[in-house]
Parts: sequence; structure tokens; C-alpha cells
Amino acid sequence: MESRSVLTRNEAITRLNKLGSRNQPFSFYCDFLGEQWCIESNLSDGQSPSFQLEISDENPGSSIRNPKFSKNPIPFSDFKRAFDQVVSEINFGNSFLTNLTFQTPIQTDLTLDEIFNFSRAKYRLLVPDQFVVFSPETFVKISKGVIYSYPMKGTIDAGIPDAGALILDDPKELAEHVTIVDLIRNDLSQVANNVTVSRFRYIDEIKTNQKHLIQVSSEVRGSLDANWQHDIGTLLSQLLPAGSISGAPKPETIRIIKQVESYQRAFYTGICGYFDGVNLDTGVMIRFIKKEKNHFYFCSGGGITSFSKAEKEYQEMIDKVYLAL
Repeated sequence: MESRSVLTRNEAITRLNKLGSRNQPFSFYCDFLGEQWCIESNLSDGQSPSFQLEISDENPGSSIRNPKFSKNPIPFSDFKRAFDQVVSEINFGNSFLTNLTFQTPIQTDLTLDEIFNFSRAKYRLLVPDQFVVFSPETFVKISKGVIYSYPMKGTIDAGIPDAGALILDDPKELAEHVTIVDLIRNDLSQVANNVTVSRFRYIDEIKTNQKHLIQVSSEVRGSLDANWQHDIGTLLSQLLPAGSISGAPKPETIRIIKQVESYQRAFYTGICGYFDGVNLDTGVMIRFIKKEKNHFYFCSGGGITSFSKAEKEYQEMIDKVYLAL
């Protein structure tokens, strides 16, 4: 009887293809580069899951008021040093868009379990005593043989007057979004036919414990072969890492990320998801809090292009450090 495992990429592909060909439900998560996977299916009676995954468009029924929460972002000078390195790589033509991220020490009186239970987000994942995710961003969904992706690029404080119009009219934000949509369209073309951009740059509002944010998304879709479930592991592996949190072109941009970022992403910006035996729903593991030696770190960042301004990108990184309560 198959159950939970931590697997390498090749082991995961084999396992997922096998489960898909049997139409057997499973849950999973993997790291940024798709090199480590945790997969659970068919747990025996008495076995407790090694992680909790919730995927829902509905908010949890419970709520919590006024939790303690503070953040200590890195100094702007440290951010600017990494930002300048990325811009230099872009100016040399090595990347069009690079997603630059940092980890921010945070203090809260909530546990990882409480953050998981009270967060309002479509994708919520808890790996006990390791990390919690409350992500609004879909990686891919597959329903009735159609694969969908919803690249999310562009964030602004919803409290700014005319925030929606400002972000939609911003040339830098447009360039960044177009680049990611084109990358996702190319990614889906590896596994699907008739790939199209069915919705371009629509607005979502996200409520946080500190402020409301506006984020800009698009919808890209394509059609899959009839027996796509038989190759579900191969399909997911081909699409990794997620384009919206790496950049374009992927190979060079990943090199830049490894060189410039001051920590190892590991499972941050990986993906998680659930296959119900027929359809698949997966999320990008952003809005990510990890626990290391009894300290909490919130990982966040944003896309850098040749149009980017360091001060604005620094503020976006800080704005994305929040609790979705």
C-alpha cells in the first residue's frame, strides 16, 4: 500500500505516473527546483499524514483577532547590492526578468499550526515544525482535459488612490507581466496543444492583517491528450520551476538566483497540490513562513526587470510579508 514518501525527482515522476494511471488520489509538495518531493496516497488506518494540505476558495470558518506580528527586513543597502547584481545581469542580456527573494525575520505569538488554521488563502500547507504556506497563486489546474495557469505578477497597496489603474498603467509592471505570461505560454506548450491567453491582466484583492493588496493575474490555457493522467509526474516535472517565481529565460535566471540570493530557497517557491483521481489543482508555495532553531522567517520577493526601481521593489518585498488572517 503506497503512502507518504520523500523522493528524488525521478522517483517522484515514476510514483506520480503510476498513481495517475490508476486514477488514485494523492497529495504532494516539492521544492523550488523539483528535486525533492513528498507524496501521500492511500494512508493506512492509524497512519497520520506528514503534512496538511487544504485547497479551497472558501475562507476558514474560524478567525483570530489582533495577533502579535512584526518584521525586521534586511537593510535597503543589502537589498540594493543584490538588486544591482540582478540588473547588471539583465543589462548583459542574461535575463529578461529575474525573481529576487529574501528572507525576513518575523516575530509573532502564533504557532505554525495556528497560522495554518486561521489563514485565508486558496492553498494552505503545513509541514509540522518546519514551514507553513498560505498562497493565493495557482500553479496549474487541470479539469476535463484542459490545463490552466494563472501567472500572478504585479502588487500594489490597495489603499493608494486609483491603485488598480496605477498598476495596470505602469510600464514596468506591464513589461514584467508580459514576460511571465509569455514564459507560461511557452511552458504549457511543452505539455499541451492550442495554448492561448484567455484572460490578460485582471485584478485580485488580497486582505492581510496589515493592509489590502491588489495583485494582477492572467489566465493561460491549453488542451491535453486524453490519457494525461498516465504522465502526470512527467508533466509536472517539465513545468518546474514555476515561471512566475523564477524568471526568463529559466536556465540563466536560475543561475542568477543561486548566485545572488543570500540563502537557499529549498521548499519556498516550490509547488503543492492534490489529484482527486480525475482532476488536478496545484499552487505555488509563496507566502511562506519557515521555522529554524525556534526563529521564524518569512520569504518574499518580486520580479526585477530593466525598468525596476530599487526603492519600489524593496517596498514590495516588505509589503508581501504579512499574515492572511
